[in-house]
Amino acid sequence: MTYFGTPIFGRRASRTDEGATARADHPAPAAAPAGPVAGTESAPSVPPSMIAELRVTCLDRLDPAAVAVLPPDRLRADLEHLISELATERRIQLNSREQRALAEELVFDMLGLGPLEPLLENESVSEIMVNGPNKVFIENGGRLVLSGVRFRDTAHLASICQRIASAVGRRIDESSPMADARLADGSRVNIVFSPLALDGPYLTIRKFGRKVIDFARLIEFGALTPPVARLLQTAAKARLNIIVSGGTGSGKTTLLNALSRMIDAGERVITVEDAAELQLQQPHVVRLETRPANLEGRGEIAQRDLMRNALRMRPDRIIIGECRGGEAFDMLQAMNTGHDGSMSTVHANTTRDALTRIENMVQMGNMGLPSRAIRTQIVGAVDLIIQVERQRDGGRRITQVTEICGMEGDVITLNDVFRFEIQGEGHDGRLIGRYKVSRVPPACQQRLAYFGLEREWFAALEQADG
Repeated sequence: MTYFGTPIFGRRASRTDEGATARADHPAPAAAPAGPVAGTESAPSVPPSMIAELRVTCLDRLDPAAVAVLPPDRLRADLEHLISELATERRIQLNSREQRALAEELVFDMLGLGPLEPLLENESVSEIMVNGPNKVFIENGGRLVLSGVRFRDTAHLASICQRIASAVGRRIDESSPMADARLADGSRVNIVFSPLALDGPYLTIRKFGRKVIDFARLIEFGALTPPVARLLQTAAKARLNIIVSGGTGSGKTTLLNALSRMIDAGERVITVEDAAELQLQQPHVVRLETRPANLEGRGEIAQRDLMRNALRMRPDRIIIGECRGGEAFDMLQAMNTGHDGSMSTVHANTTRDALTRIENMVQMGNMGLPSRAIRTQIVGAVDLIIQVERQRDGGRRITQVTEICGMEGDVITLNDVFRFEIQGEGHDGRLIGRYKVSRVPPACQQRLAYFGLEREWFAALEQADG
């Protein structure tokens, strides 16, 4: 059968075998009771069993090879035509809105991520948290809310999770029940399957913004002020080694992307990540991503292995998406051996805590180094630590910009160039604050001045703060 001149439908199955055929080819939809259609105002008014029957029959009629080459709009129009015909044959009364909703649901299932597609298209949604087929939470404006999105059943959710994992060469099932993956746009994905997940598969998607976020947009969002932005921009240009620290979801990767935009186009940059999220704009970028072990438990390539290899690839700068283990030692080595301007992120609550975390991660590498030796390496390697925080009003802000000055005995001395102080709360619930400027000019002041940040600028900031 053809519609609009395109043969996307196969043979017309008989009434007796069409359900069995559909269940064989499409196991997820076959057992699915109809639920609310994502992106529609209300569920169809006809019985759910009839909607499920229509869905199964439509899937059975489709030719997968022809569907794969059709654009979504064309496929949606053809499906609406087929749904209308089948509804007439079976005397199911569907209005045009319900036909469009079912066609859109089928398109999302075949070409996208099912009922999650409207959430992925919604730019105000920054994170999607699926706690089983009937509970989908979203983060909107920094607040967690329960959405009206639902999956048909556990099998439907499981098939979506497996599609995401397989797209990036990862595996997720009961024998390998945890996986980190990413979507085509760079959004970070975490999946947990049974038996670890007790209420059905758990799926967490941290969306990657489609609009490029630079320092101008960060200022617009209230994440920092122009003086802080100017210091950070100059620090990135001046090839200072920078660590971005903060909690989960505080905006570390977003800030790292903004800093990377200051890198000169003539430099060779190598990125090392667990799941590729960084989107550098320079022409000479080499991206490396870790690989999990195979079914036999072999073939794993960890961040530390990639770091060692990156040092042999003639990098000007090395950017590690996130340090969480023994690769911290290799990062310090790189920063200490001529790869100035390298950057990374760590999880920590303050800039002082970030140093402790780095020290602990170096010890995780079983180097057997004494604490003083590790701290000496940190002082020689790291220039700035930037603390970002997701605060109680939902806003992400830079709360500290700290310079590592040196050591006094066994203690690393720090200088908070900028520190954010909360002064109150506005009528809209947004926090109000200001940056306190250090009375002590940074030791890297001369290096920053060489790249355009004049010495008088610090004196002016100090007077304004006083």
